[in-house]
Amino acid sequence: MKVTVVGAGAVGASCAEYIAIKNFAEEVVLVDIKEGFAEGKAMDLMQCASLNGFDTKITGVTNDYGKTAGSDVAVITSGIPRKPGMTREELISTNAGIVKQVAENLIKNSPDVTIIVVSNPMDTMAYLAHKATGLPKNKIIGMGGALDSARFKYRLSEALECPASDVDGMVIGGHSDTGMIPLTRLATRNSVPVSKFISAEQLENVKEETKVGGATLTKLLGTSAWYAPGAAVSAMVHAIANDSKKMFPCSCLLDGEYGLSDISIGVPAIIGRNGIEKIVEIDLDDAEKAKLNESAEAVRKTNGLL
Repeated sequence: MKVTVVGAGAVGASCAEYIAIKNFAEEVVLVDIKEGFAEGKAMDLMQCASLNGFDTKITGVTNDYGKTAGSDVAVITSGIPRKPGMTREELISTNAGIVKQVAENLIKNSPDVTIIVVSNPMDTMAYLAHKATGLPKNKIIGMGGALDSARFKYRLSEALECPASDVDGMVIGGHSDTGMIPLTRLATRNSVPVSKFISAEQLENVKEETKVGGATLTKLLGTSAWYAPGAAVSAMVHAIANDSKKMFPCSCLLDGEYGLSDISIGVPAIIGRNGIEKIVEIDLDDAEKAKLNESAEAVRKTNGLL
């Protein structure tokens, strides 16, 4: 298993670190446009190998996609991150050109690669990667829903005053402060609906805190978060490497599922060796369907800027 991570900034480096620590990949290649930056991050991470007990080789290169040849999975984190007060959609003018060029360079050297898109606005960048590369729709995955769902479970566990491992929940829809749809109706604590433990008011607060999870961190940190995004990506790469058929909410190119077509948006999917093995259609109530359609319209509006 060879994994390429494009962008050696905070998210890319965290992604490479978590993949290496899980010790399932033979090699991780970090690529960046800044001279020596990826090489330095790779060296720093490799000096952790004996301390953290991993054998994965981490290589850093400056803009040399030849070194990525034969990658099974590639992660695109490159582009400018959010600053306080910015929406993900405001990044499109800069990040669209970067993501298009990166995607084209990746498939030139690894035609069978599965691409995971992290760069924002994520649903639109995943859609752009589909259009730019022409890869089969199962081979391009947007990461957002996996991260949003982890943030949802964190907020649920906080409200429930229980371990996050007790909680299950999912966020679908667009990866934006207004487009996310935390499925509170379906959230459970060890198979028991969370509504049995907390009030409707608390659950509504959990939902709203989840939706602004990224913005909250951006305000605190002065830039986008990196630990949880890196962990979300590494979990998806691990599912592909192990062909584990694990279900993640993630941005998929839809072709009639949920009544939507020609759009990448967050829905649950089975992830395995072939990337998106299956899109899972769950029964949504009327309010959830309306929210998903509203979220899709917002994503289409951003796609129109391409």
